[in-house]
Amino acid sequence: MGDADEMAVRLASRLAALRTERGWSLDDLAGRSGVSRSTLSRLERAEISPTAALLGKLCTVYERTPSWLLAEVEAGPRVLVRAAEQTVWRDEASRFTRRIVSPPSSGLHAEVIEAVLAPGADIAYDAAPVPGQEQHIWVLEGSLEITLDDRVHELGTGDCLRFRLWGRSRFRCTGADPVRYALVVVLP
Repeated sequence: MGDADEMAVRLASRLAALRTERGWSLDDLAGRSGVSRSTLSRLERAEISPTAALLGKLCTVYERTPSWLLAEVEAGPRVLVRAAEQTVWRDEASRFTRRIVSPPSSGLHAEVIEAVLAPGADIAYDAAPVPGQEQHIWVLEGSLEITLDDRVHELGTGDCLRFRLWGRSRFRCTGADPVRYALVVVLP
């Protein structure tokens, strides 16, 4: 089994554990997340991998950021994380790649993520995983359109957007080349 397969199995197991810890049935989770019971069941059995949008819906229900959730399935927090050891998650369907540069750790309140969206990629999230969470997005290469609720922000290379996320959000690569950006998330 490869690293990606092992990660998918650990993620599936963690998602099942989060639901069980709350005493929810698959039907309960389906009602709270808007994701079908059958999809949730297949996800928890590692038969499918979550898309960015699906992971976002589950993180909202479980009040976690995607990187926080992904960090929970790793071996444990480390002080130094070499580039080759950083968790990389790819959503082929939405053409989105997320690298957890500095995984969250108990006692620390920020994380750094590198994200890459392919040209034309468009990802929408229905709600904030943790309402009011502070985020900073710094575009390293390319152009990115970010919509927070109904307010659109156009960012180019070097631009930084700082905000508290309360509701819906949308990320769209608007250039002919991929957009690469750093996301700093401040945890509560």
